[in-house]
Amino acid sequence: MSITLYELEDCPFCIKVAEALQEADVEYESVWTDALHSDRDEVKRVSGQRGVPVLVDNERGVTMAESDNILEYVQRTLA
Repeated sequence: MSITLYELEDCPFCIKVAEALQEADVEYESVWTDALHSDRDEVKRVSGQRGVPVLVDNERGVTMAESDNILEYVQRTLA
């Protein structure tokens, strides 16, 4: 799957991004992260930081954080 979303359960920013992907009919894989920032090594390895959500679009070579940026990307590029 070319789209991966790193997210945290019950995170409102992650939920907004997941809903936007679903509304745009984009297939994606969820990677659920640990609640503790210090345990988010995979997120740090992928994005250089530990915050979520993080979207990885392997097809286009894009990795981004910050829900507002991701929402704009979904609208402009994936929808």
